[in-house]
Amino acid sequence: MTLDELRDAVAAGTVDTVLLAMTDMQGRLQGKRLTATHFLDEVVEHGAESCNYLLAVDVDMRTVDGYDMSSWERGYSDMLLVPDLDTLRAVPWQEGTVVCLADVAWLDGPEVVASPRQILRRQLARLAERGWTANAGTELEFLVFLDTYEEAWHKGYRDLRPANLYNVDYSLLGTARVEPLIRRIRNSMTAAGMVVEDSKGECNFGQHEINFRYTDALRTADEHAVYKNGAKEIAADEGMALSFIAKFDQREGSSCHIHFSLADEQGPLFGRDQGLFDSFLAGQLACLREMTLLLAPNINSYKRYASESFAPTAVAWGHDNRTCSLRVVGHGPSRRFENRVGGADLNPYLALSALIASGLHGIDAGLELEPPLEGNAYAEQDRPRVPATLRDARELFASSAVAREAFGEEVVAHYLNAADVELEAFQAAVTDWEHVRGFERL
Repeated sequence: MTLDELRDAVAAGTVDTVLLAMTDMQGRLQGKRLTATHFLDEVVEHGAESCNYLLAVDVDMRTVDGYDMSSWERGYSDMLLVPDLDTLRAVPWQEGTVVCLADVAWLDGPEVVASPRQILRRQLARLAERGWTANAGTELEFLVFLDTYEEAWHKGYRDLRPANLYNVDYSLLGTARVEPLIRRIRNSMTAAGMVVEDSKGECNFGQHEINFRYTDALRTADEHAVYKNGAKEIAADEGMALSFIAKFDQREGSSCHIHFSLADEQGPLFGRDQGLFDSFLAGQLACLREMTLLLAPNINSYKRYASESFAPTAVAWGHDNRTCSLRVVGHGPSRRFENRVGGADLNPYLALSALIASGLHGIDAGLELEPPLEGNAYAEQDRPRVPATLRDARELFASSAVAREAFGEEVVAHYLNAADVELEAFQAAVTDWEHVRGFERL
């Protein structure tokens, strides 16, 4: 939707609300519901203020210590949401509503460097300096439950009813059970201006996936955030719940496989420049462990990495090999790699930033690509391993010279603190597993 089209819709009375949204550290949309007239009259030109704690809280919105940009001592002052009018789109599942994503700046002008969207913008700018652009696709898996979000809460997330009671991977019969919901999500995202390609069942009970057209990296991240939020809203409206938790139970986890390639003014690069492709992919291998924090940001994220689970455990690449962390697919202009490390709980802006920073390191350092792995990567015990815990990933990110060069000290410190907050919260929690193991028998 263009700004002129929005003005026409407001004048015609078909749009009355604009969602002005930023993406927080957890990849969630946060912001304000504005009257459309106020958005047009004031916010388009001047932006809208929001509390800077939106980039300094945990998943429960608790104010926590350790962030330089936002604290009680600094008064939790405002920052500015600056509308990116290129992101205006309808929200068909909410009456009379459009959404506009925002960049984040301080009131006196400079960008807020810890904002995920600004982090990705800076990595894209590094590519642009070389005449390159990035294209990506994020494949999000999720679980569908017949319980509402409120019912799941009151049940303590126990004894929930998955929408399918068996593995429906590629099953047309099994997915038909959930098609009214999935069809509504597909059609709603299409009406919102996204290019939906398909949906399919997955392995875990009630697990599904909807896929979108491969496109430029910033648009992919933006649409990922809008889709994830919208899919939850639509499910709630249908009396159901979707979960993007990385590992809900001991069956297969929910992933976010990221397909990635570079292009220049002549088109896709990876099929035309073998040396560039090899160095970029070598950078992925070299930096994967130290960048895992940006692909797996939560305690639960690391439960996915289990042998023969379709989630990777070895740092390796292969041709169309789903046991590897990095899977190379496509030919000619469609040649790309798929990063299989990320879970459905990742922040797409941060994950894509990690891929770009790693690839540029590979190019600048002239790294050589090792031979592809043939066979089962799970059986390769002598290979470097994907970090097994959030604490391991945190320490690797903290010691990464590549991360500090690519993102800057302020950003690295900010996301290390986010990891520390998650670790401390989990350390303080007592789990059901501990009750079962120790209530009587210890």
